[in-house]
Amino acid sequence: MISVLTVVGARPQFIKAAPVSSALRRHGGFEEALVHTGQHFDAAMSDVFFKELEIPAPAYTLNINSLGHGAMTGRMMEGIETILLARKPDLVLVYGDTNSTLAGTLAAVKLGIPTAHVEAGLRSFNRSMPEEINRILTDHAADLLLCPTRAAVANLASEGIRAQVRQVGDVMFDATLAAVEKGRRASAILKTLSLNPKSYAVATLHRAENTDDPARLTRLLDWLESCAARLPVIMPVHPRTRQALTRNGLPARGLRLIDPLGAIDMAWLCRNAAEIHTDSGGLQKEAYFHRVPCTTLREETEWVETIEAGWNRLWTSEGYAPRREIEDYGEGRAGEAVAQSLAGLLR
Repeated sequence: MISVLTVVGARPQFIKAAPVSSALRRHGGFEEALVHTGQHFDAAMSDVFFKELEIPAPAYTLNINSLGHGAMTGRMMEGIETILLARKPDLVLVYGDTNSTLAGTLAAVKLGIPTAHVEAGLRSFNRSMPEEINRILTDHAADLLLCPTRAAVANLASEGIRAQVRQVGDVMFDATLAAVEKGRRASAILKTLSLNPKSYAVATLHRAENTDDPARLTRLLDWLESCAARLPVIMPVHPRTRQALTRNGLPARGLRLIDPLGAIDMAWLCRNAAEIHTDSGGLQKEAYFHRVPCTTLREETEWVETIEAGWNRLWTSEGYAPRREIEDYGEGRAGEAVAQSLAGLLR
């Protein structure tokens, strides 16, 4: 039996972990325990996802949040190291690009425990973003790099990383397919919000580069207001964004602000949207999975293929590239590919 310790801490990681956890159970031969660092501590951003996505309840919860990057990462490393020493897993599994990702990786590799990174190789090439630093350091420390796309594999090769690199497809596609099917059966979000399909846009803003700069946040709100002049804009509000709006006394004119949604309702809301505007990396891809045009509210994106294929554009750009399908994301079986790669690493 292979003992896997999975480290998660933020909403996108819960979504990514769901299809992999399911695949590990189906695959057999794995025993998985989850560490929830607590990076997303709001129940609407955390607890509901474990229930809706049928992820096993965390075996360990660290409740580390609301700190600076250094303090948060350091305390997470300390907490995870204590768990690793007590549990002695065969493998540590991390996802994405958060402080939780980096902390789990560093704690594991310093103890000589093999570590696998799901969603490896992504690069925005903007080192002012904490997420970019987390990605780079994690990829250069981890033992197995599980990439969603050919571009991610090429990014690693350009940095001299070629061993133990696998292109497995995108686990977010697996998760989106499952969430849409559940939404079709059970979500009442359109009725609750009195919305008709394809009659509205969805917007999200949460990255520090957007919310912590009042001038930039004001420009983005003005841009979204211009969108709302032609189409209602529904905006589930991240706690950080709500705090920024209140702190700076900024009105969200023309935007319909709602509380954060669970994974199923959010997937169904996006599935039926006419447009999506977001600074979330995950939602850019989900927009493509739903075949909904997306605008990225940043100056760059890690998911370059969504722009090249005409489904996404930067908010500072005009128009989309000619539209085509994206093959790299796979056929919804990335979770199983991850499970097979983990078994192969330890063999």
